[in-house]
Amino acid sequence: MASEFDVCIRGAGIVGRSLALLLARERMRVALVDTAPAPSNSGHGDVRAYALNQLSREVLQSVRSWPEAQYATPVTRMDVYGDQGGEVHFDAAQQHTEALNWIVDVPALEAQLAAAVRYQPMVETVTSPVDARLTVVCEGKHSRTREEFGVEFTTIPYHQTAVATRLRCERPHGQAARQWFSAAGDILAFLPLGGPEGHEVAVVWSLPVSQVDGVKALDDAGLAMALGSASQGMLGQLTVCAERAAWPLQQSVARQWCGPLPGSNTQQTAQAKSWVLAGDSAHTVHPLAGQGLNLGMADIAALARLLTSEDARWRRLSDLRLLRRYERERKARLAPIGLAMDSIQQLFTRPEMPLQNLRNWGMRGFESSGPLKTWVTRQAMGVNF
Repeated sequence: MASEFDVCIRGAGIVGRSLALLLARERMRVALVDTAPAPSNSGHGDVRAYALNQLSREVLQSVRSWPEAQYATPVTRMDVYGDQGGEVHFDAAQQHTEALNWIVDVPALEAQLAAAVRYQPMVETVTSPVDARLTVVCEGKHSRTREEFGVEFTTIPYHQTAVATRLRCERPHGQAARQWFSAAGDILAFLPLGGPEGHEVAVVWSLPVSQVDGVKALDDAGLAMALGSASQGMLGQLTVCAERAAWPLQQSVARQWCGPLPGSNTQQTAQAKSWVLAGDSAHTVHPLAGQGLNLGMADIAALARLLTSEDARWRRLSDLRLLRRYERERKARLAPIGLAMDSIQQLFTRPEMPLQNLRNWGMRGFESSGPLKTWVTRQAMGVNF
């Protein structure tokens, strides 16, 4: 094992591995801490799929880890439906782009990243933290290292649970992502899988806690029937074709994103060591707009850019002035997105009739808003993000 590393990344998920590859490409020596069990080769039972935007795609392509076409379905249209006739439609052609985003199969993406890490000589996978000038925490929202460093993590619980699975549909998805907001307070998303002609969708159903037990108790046929009703029968007969996963929903953000490594020299000397947060270790948002992983990928793109910038050449990786610049930049980007996601979640999960009327009126107004709609679409796509 090497005696010294430039960077130690704690967490070998998508964000952690991607950052390791970005830094290794710039000839930094990286230790990647992977304490998770090796994933199954088959990937069966993993129902996760992410909507990745243009920026995330560019990051993954730059480290040669973008999945094959069959595992990355381009979304050319997104249709959003309210509970009183309100609708919003987004179209890639109107933005003069090939796709609004791509729905990526998580096991395939993780396999690509794992292979890239294995063949990158500047990255060494380890099972416990090692000495390095900079420690980057990419362990997810339940990060033990963040707790170890005493970082305050403010959480807003939404009293909702996301239920995820996959469906085989009678009709092809047509490369459209679809989302339904109901008067009962649930939010249903169908994300297209299997390429342009696919008949499979990834499902994320955000449910009030009062509905969760009833949905969990359904057998596959009952769940397919409930999802068919919630999706207004848009894709015809549905068949559940995967296991189910469930997790509570929340919005959260760390108060502090960087600092001196505990026990190290806190002065700006050659012995100084620092830590910094990225991805879900720093923040989480509601999945209703599919921005969670995109925000994490934007974090590491910004961090890698700063650590390899001309300014950084005469600074140490542990220089807190450099790391605080990253913190300020990313917090400024996150704040309006977090506020927007929280506002939409609150608006669409409240049952009061005046709010139902307001949100559907707002959807109709937004659909015809022109420049505002274009700006919001391009922000979600990761253009100028």
